[in-house]
Amino acid sequence: MNNFVKHNSIVRKIWGKSDTILFIFAGASAEFALNKAVDWLYYTGKLPSDPLGRLFSTVSYARRIVFSSMEEANKAIDSMRHIHTAVEQSRGTSIPDWAYRDVLFMLIYYSIAAHELLEAKLSDEEKEEVYNVFYRVGVRMGLKELPLTYLKWLPVRESHLKENLQKSVYTEDLFKQYKKHLGAMRFKVLLEAQKLVVPGRAKKLLDFSEFSFLTPVVPLYKISRLMKLDWLFKNILLPSDYKEQINGLDVAAAI
Repeated sequence: MNNFVKHNSIVRKIWGKSDTILFIFAGASAEFALNKAVDWLYYTGKLPSDPLGRLFSTVSYARRIVFSSMEEANKAIDSMRHIHTAVEQSRGTSIPDWAYRDVLFMLIYYSIAAHELLEAKLSDEEKEEVYNVFYRVGVRMGLKELPLTYLKWLPVRESHLKENLQKSVYTEDLFKQYKKHLGAMRFKVLLEAQKLVVPGRAKKLLDFSEFSFLTPVVPLYKISRLMKLDWLFKNILLPSDYKEQINGLDVAAAI
């Protein structure tokens, strides 16, 4: 049976660890809020009313793709496209192709950034492997103008950051929703985590400082993982309603 992602792929390692995934979506939650097409996320009302729930819905699709057979992964991708098509039909207009690419680009960028923050630097070959997996997702979704390789993607990603990000009323409201659903302390941790992974353009728009108080914490967290004490950090920082789902993400690595 062919798998969408090979068993020994770095992508499985990245998406098989809950803490790495949390940093992926910490960064993506910031960039989502700045995207010029974020109004689409407000159209159904689901994102602002339950941002954490939408987070884990997205995670479940990503995991299903990364850890599934070719056939099952393609079904998951087709399902995503079908859901978005239904929203487009309901609104009577199409989501811009560049907006789809932006979401795909976030998954590529933050997969690499989160792994390099918590694990180790990726080789050029590993970065190409990450890009190729999500490139194939984009092709299956019918996205246009996708660069063929990681190196060709880099300047396109920079162009998207310059052209497609802006601070708006949606940005401010979405961050208010994050704070409402996370609580003040965990929201502060989210902001500090975002500082560690978001690109410079996003930092500037969000008025983020260069320093994050999590910078000295990350090495301690790495040590806690070696000592099997990372659960203590997670119990303190994670909302109780989502601890089971988050801890369950680690199971995927064994599939």
